Amino acid sequence: MTVRIPYADPAAPGGELDALDARDALDEPLPPARFAYDRHTWKEIAHLLTNLPVSVFGFVYVVTMLFMSAGLTVTVVGFPLLALGLMGARLIGKFERGRARRLLGVRIDEPSPLPWRKGGGLLQRVWMALKDPVGWRTVLYDGMRLPWGIVTFTITLTSLFVLWPVLPFIARGLANADRAMVRGLLSPSDELERRIAELESDRGVVVDTAAADLRRIERDLHDGAQARLVNLAMGLGLAKEKLLEGQADEQVAAMVDEAHGEVKLALQELRDLARGIHPAVLTDRGLDAALSSVASRCTVPVKVTADLGARPAAAIEGIAYFTVSELLQNISKHSGARTASVDVWRSEDRLLIQVWDDGRGGANLDGGTGMRGLADRLGAVDGLFVLDSPPGGPTTVTAELPWRERDRTTDPGRG
Repeated sequence: MTVRIPYADPAAPGGELDALDARDALDEPLPPARFAYDRHTWKEIAHLLTNLPVSVFGFVYVVTMLFMSAGLTVTVVGFPLLALGLMGARLIGKFERGRARRLLGVRIDEPSPLPWRKGGGLLQRVWMALKDPVGWRTVLYDGMRLPWGIVTFTITLTSLFVLWPVLPFIARGLANADRAMVRGLLSPSDELERRIAELESDRGVVVDTAAADLRRIERDLHDGAQARLVNLAMGLGLAKEKLLEGQADEQVAAMVDEAHGEVKLALQELRDLARGIHPAVLTDRGLDAALSSVASRCTVPVKVTADLGARPAAAIEGIAYFTVSELLQNISKHSGARTASVDVWRSEDRLLIQVWDDGRGGANLDGGTGMRGLADRLGAVDGLFVLDSPPGGPTTVTAELPWRERDRTTDPGRG
């Protein structure tokens, strides 16, 4: 099974699928208009003749929606009705883009879906729909199309009987105007709209991830070090009572020795917890040493190769470390592998990570191994996550992160 999560921009390494999408967005090449009625001419004529019924439907929909929702804004249902109407306008825009694609050869990317947030209520959904630029541009498109639909239908139908020798040239001119309208009003807002949608979604991911990390730290403290410190306090309290009662020194010494053991265990758990928040070796010595440290704790022999030359920004370094740490934990728990390897290197403005193991394979994003969380975390910083894990293995995970230079004026890390 191969899963690709394309979070990187098209210029990033490994953007082959993005290049294919870009080629799909190119318009169909059209031959010059001529007196002969070829396939492209008949498609343009069909588009111009269908402009009238489609524009009538769109105009009626827009006018009805706007008047009804405007009249009901004084009530509770006005704004939800307008939001619903804008979502319906999105569907009309999708139909128009499909019609232009089939009949005019205009290749236009579909706009990004509305970035609904997990757990968002009705008010959040209504607000997202009300400020949707795609819906409003479609409303404008349908509102102004009725006069144009009447003109194109009348000219094309008349020319079929009166000016049929030059109809291909007339149809090409009218169709080019249609192409311009579709590109101008029904195209997504290029990179800006896509980035806004991604950033809104990524902000929610970052907030959810931070909340989950805080809950994990709280749980580990409560169930681990805190419980041991409570036992330590109780043990020392009993030892103190026995000393005051003048009981045997051997019994008190045994209690103190047990309390000493609890202290050592509590300290070890606190060290493990601190390492899980941000390991000291990563701050002091960088990714190479930190990844070697985490690989030494893996139950599978791991070969670590890091070729960086310099250290990236602390945030990128931390994400890279925890990505590898999570993947190595998955290898230890789920893969059944005999060997594994970790390779880290820099390619221009990208930090690349590849983790390989010879286990049983069959990993996927929804298998309960934390892969989806890793993909979301990488996506929040414009990263890329590629999982290649056919049944029977081997499994190869490739991650890309943007390379950001380290700020040595504020970063305590060395090297």
